[in-house]
Amino acid sequence: MEHGKYFKIRVGVILGVILMTVIFFFTRPVIEQRQDYHLFVDTRSFFGIPNAMDVLSNIFFLITGSLGIWEILKRQKFLATQRSWFWFFASILLIAPGSAYYHLAPNDYTLIWDRLPMSMAFMAMYIVLLCEHLSLRFEKALYFALFLGVLSVVTWWITADLRFYFLVQFSSFITIPMILILFSSRFSLKRYYFFSLLLYGFAKWAEVKDREVFEGTQYLFSGHTLKHFLAALGLLCLWWMVRVRKELREI
Repeated sequence: MEHGKYFKIRVGVILGVILMTVIFFFTRPVIEQRQDYHLFVDTRSFFGIPNAMDVLSNIFFLITGSLGIWEILKRQKFLATQRSWFWFFASILLIAPGSAYYHLAPNDYTLIWDRLPMSMAFMAMYIVLLCEHLSLRFEKALYFALFLGVLSVVTWWITADLRFYFLVQFSSFITIPMILILFSSRFSLKRYYFFSLLLYGFAKWAEVKDREVFEGTQYLFSGHTLKHFLAALGLLCLWWMVRVRKELREI
C-alpha cells in the first residue's frame, strides 16, 4: 500500500466527495426517467433493422470487449487484478447486445439491459483503479462493487427512482480522475486513462448533440452513433494500455 506524505488526507478527500455526492442526490426529490431520452434522431432502417445505425454501431463494444478479454486471459499469471480487468472487459462486451437490444425498441424496459453492463463496467474499473493506486486488497471488494452496480439499475426499475443509479455512476465518475491525480500508479502509461476519460467526455457531448451531429454530417450518422464509436475508442485506449504498459512498483 502507498504510504506517501498526506496519504490519509488524500483518501479523506475522496471519501468526502463521495459523501457530498450521497447528500446531494438523496436530498433531492425522486428522479424519474425522462421519456424523451428514448427519442433518437436517426430512425432509419437497413435490412429490416430499425434504428440501424444506433443498433449496429454497438459492434465497436463487441470488438473492444473481445480484445480486452483475450489480452487479460493471456496475462492471467502476471496480472494481480485479473478478475477486475476481466469483468471490466466482459461488461464492455455485454454492452454490445444490451445496447443493441435497447436501440431496436427504445423504452424503459429495454434500457435496463443497456444500463446493467454499463454499471458493472463502471464498478469493475473503479476497483481496478483502487487496486493500482492504493492497495491490491481492494480486489476482494470486486463482487460487492459489481453487486452495487447491478442493484442501482434494479432499484431504478423497481422504484422508478434514478437517484441511486445516478449516485453510483456520478460518484465513481467524479472520483476516478481524482484518484488518478492524487495517487501514483504501480504501472506506466497512466496517461491512457486520461485519454479514455477525454474520449468519454466527447462521447457524452455527442450524445447530447444527437440531432446537431446528424444534420452536420449531412445525415450520415447521428450524435448517438458517434457516441458509441468515441466511447469504444476510449475503451480501446485501456486495452492498449494493458497490452504495453510496465509495472513500476508494488503496492
